Amino acid sequence: MAVQLDFFKRIPYFSGLSLAELESIQKLVFEKTADRAETVALEGEPAANLYFVASGVVKVFKTSAEGKEQILSIVRPGESFNDVPIFDGGPNPVSARTMGPVLLYGMKKNDMGAILRNHPQVASNVIKVLAKRVRDLVSLVEDLSFRHVISRVAKILFDHIGDEMGHGPRLTQQQMAAMAGTAREVVGRSLKALEEQGAIKLDRHRIIITDKEALKKVMGLPS
Repeated sequence: MAVQLDFFKRIPYFSGLSLAELESIQKLVFEKTADRAETVALEGEPAANLYFVASGVVKVFKTSAEGKEQILSIVRPGESFNDVPIFDGGPNPVSARTMGPVLLYGMKKNDMGAILRNHPQVASNVIKVLAKRVRDLVSLVEDLSFRHVISRVAKILFDHIGDEMGHGPRLTQQQMAAMAGTAREVVGRSLKALEEQGAIKLDRHRIIITDKEALKKVMGLPS
């Protein structure tokens, strides 16, 4: 339980809460494990639980009528998903699927309502979390609308691959294409171009960032 409490202290939802408050909230939490490529929330279905990722990575995405995916976000440890339908009572607006084995901490919708009533600080924190989510979606729309594909791919690498050793979630070219709103072949050409510019190195199934400043230049960011 001590590990769980330490984890909850780092979750934005529960920032600023006392130990006693965290302990009372902890009693309402359940654990859920899932294997790779397991769907834990399905677009259009009723939502019963709010989830926090304890370990592993979850992708949140929309699916078109033709089956094409648009990945909206990659949810890492300490972050939440399924927030919107828990608070507005509607169906899931997106789907969520694991990208590897994960451990989730879940809270039932009714329990989350009680937490908000009994802990005003949580309500204030939720507003900040959802406001950041809106900013992230605006940024995604901006990327899809105004950035060239190679710039989008560079941003995905910068945000998700990690440091120069290539640490971070292992993204396939198909997943990057679903994030960039393009085809896998276009992502492949963009990666080759970034390698030729010295920004990255393609090492079998691994992408290594070799020059972050070069990557930022492709993104249009100041050095």
